[in-house]
Amino acid sequence: MSAQLRSPAAEFWRRFRRQRVALVSLGVIVLLVAAAFLAPWLAPFDQATPDYDALLEGPSWSHWAGTDSYGRDILSRMIWGGQVSLTVGFLSVLLGCVVGVALGVVSGFFGGWLDGLIMRIMDVMLAFPGILPAIAVVAILGPGIVNVIYAIAISAVPVFARLVRGTTLALKQTLYVQASRSIGVSRTKLMLRHILPGTLPAVIVYASLRMGTSILTAASLSFIGLGAQPPSPEWGAMLSDGRSYLGVADHITIFPGLAILVTVLAFNLLGDGLRDALDQKLR
Repeated sequence: MSAQLRSPAAEFWRRFRRQRVALVSLGVIVLLVAAAFLAPWLAPFDQATPDYDALLEGPSWSHWAGTDSYGRDILSRMIWGGQVSLTVGFLSVLLGCVVGVALGVVSGFFGGWLDGLIMRIMDVMLAFPGILPAIAVVAILGPGIVNVIYAIAISAVPVFARLVRGTTLALKQTLYVQASRSIGVSRTKLMLRHILPGTLPAVIVYASLRMGTSILTAASLSFIGLGAQPPSPEWGAMLSDGRSYLGVADHITIFPGLAILVTVLAFNLLGDGLRDALDQKLR
């Protein structure tokens, strides 16, 4: 089939399947998601039940990743913890994406004082580096998974907004948008039907990259006591529990740390592959 006859989806898949690292990363993510949401059937032990006869045991045939200070099976807790970490990452990115995309489209399309106001607010939010905005929000709202989702979503909004605003400014000058405006198409239809779809490739790429950042941020907040609270099996909280036993039972921190590393790396590599497959300049 010639390139001219391929549908956009077929063309995307043709380009994406050439990205072997991204394909492997996608496979890893699918396995992680499947393991997390099949936890009731995959976890070999009850993640919350202590076993005081198996405290701080190293990896063995009965406990593949060892046990923690309460005798709980670390592998089971990691599988259940995947539900928490992946859910936090997905919901925070989704919420930040919806708000940021809406602000970016409105800002870029209308321009003027509204554009200046929205972008100055976004600039103020971007002035705080890294995890600090999320820490500030959680400190105000209080610790907990729901508040972590809000905090990470708020910190993601400015980047989505600026990314979409830049794309909107470019799309607003295209011939098909100008032609639609000249025949009387309403502003709402212009934004929803002509401009918003054009921003999606950049949004999809950044959202996949942001998933890794959000999971890492959630783990960091839990590690310092502002995120998931005991006895939650969230990966960052597991790292925090194990830091007191470094040098005595290193496996308590090694395995949750590896789970975070593999998950964040997989999302970042997937994002790179999506960028290459969706980039019009590379076609």
